[in-house]
Amino acid sequence: MKNTDRLLIEKLGIQKVVLDLISESEKKVSIYFEELEDIKEYNQYKVLSALQKCRVQDSHFAWNTGYGYNDAGRDTVENVYSEIFGTEASLVRPIIVNGTHALTLTLAGIMRPDEKLIYCTGKPYDSLEEVIGIRGEGKGSLKEFGVLYDQVELTDQGKIDFDELKKRITPDTKMVCAQRATGYAWRRSITMEEIKEWVSFIKRINPEIICMVDNCYGEFLDISEPTDVGADVMAGSLIKNPGGGIALTGGYITGRKDLIELISYRMTSPGIGGECGLMFGQTRSILQGLFLAPGIVNGALKGAILCSQVFSDLGFEVCPDPGEARSDIIQAIKLKSADALIAFCQGIQKAAPVDSFVTPLPWEMPGYSDDVIMAAGAFVQGSSIELSADGPLREPYNVYFQGGLSYEYSKIGVIRALQALYEKQIVKF
Repeated sequence: MKNTDRLLIEKLGIQKVVLDLISESEKKVSIYFEELEDIKEYNQYKVLSALQKCRVQDSHFAWNTGYGYNDAGRDTVENVYSEIFGTEASLVRPIIVNGTHALTLTLAGIMRPDEKLIYCTGKPYDSLEEVIGIRGEGKGSLKEFGVLYDQVELTDQGKIDFDELKKRITPDTKMVCAQRATGYAWRRSITMEEIKEWVSFIKRINPEIICMVDNCYGEFLDISEPTDVGADVMAGSLIKNPGGGIALTGGYITGRKDLIELISYRMTSPGIGGECGLMFGQTRSILQGLFLAPGIVNGALKGAILCSQVFSDLGFEVCPDPGEARSDIIQAIKLKSADALIAFCQGIQKAAPVDSFVTPLPWEMPGYSDDVIMAAGAFVQGSSIELSADGPLREPYNVYFQGGLSYEYSKIGVIRALQALYEKQIVKF
């Protein structure tokens, strides 16, 4: 018996039959890991190059106060992001509270009354429904301010429906958006090749239409990013991939300079934009997290592939399949019962280094239409790059597994989730 298996059995109470199944699945997925190592190495050197080119220095980690005028550290962080993502300008701020906020600033900063916004990847992530105004009372939503909205569902093959999208584009269309990650949908993520094709398609119809990408969970999954292949602007969260599990909070928006200026006026106020705003001492953690992010994303991605293989071997429907191309770190599993969803998440919680003794339960989470169960014992609250699992309590009870600050951490999450399902006799093998 391996020393690691002996430790897991004796110290953590893992059943040997669970470890045996994990081991067999792990052998099957190891063939996919070599290519991922090359992507990790490429992105690691790309980030290193950006830090060096932007001449990051110790003085950039110093605090500033008051308005934050001429904050060299803040300006350097944003220059680094622009260099990595191949853009003209960026906003990277701790005052952007999450990915939804970053996307809200992007949409509200650019869109104007009687202009149309189209989502071409189907219904956006649940928390954006109230932002747009397709759910809830509409207070402060884009709809309340007169922004028009339309969405185009993906094809049965999970592809962007270009024929239908062309029909929905009208003279008042200002922006077309794509959500790279799966969100709470049962679909694979949108690959970089598809994003490139989509941008080219839109620009042929009307080069003035803005292409925006929700890049949450997608950073460093490939050697290129949406803005490298033509997207005008994109946004994401620092407590997901690019924060590397170290950034304490924040979000980023990067893209064309004129668009970033408009968004900055929504972030603060017209005439001030990005010239003000403290970093609250977060410059160091933001940059260090970014430096570590390629390796951490690699570990999380390997863990997602292992998770897919394990539950596929047990007969569950998974999305994506183990060997399928991926453009986010999320692994979806169709568990088919509330008990299974809850057990899975409670198993993930037991794998955490923080709050492992807590039992997660479903609750009415702000911004969501159904009760949601979320498991995450993170050093940074809500940091889904660390290791988390969540899902809405609605049929078919899909769980969404993501993260892990290392492959081993992600793997113990899979082990604990399987152990929980085995103990409750939801799975048998």
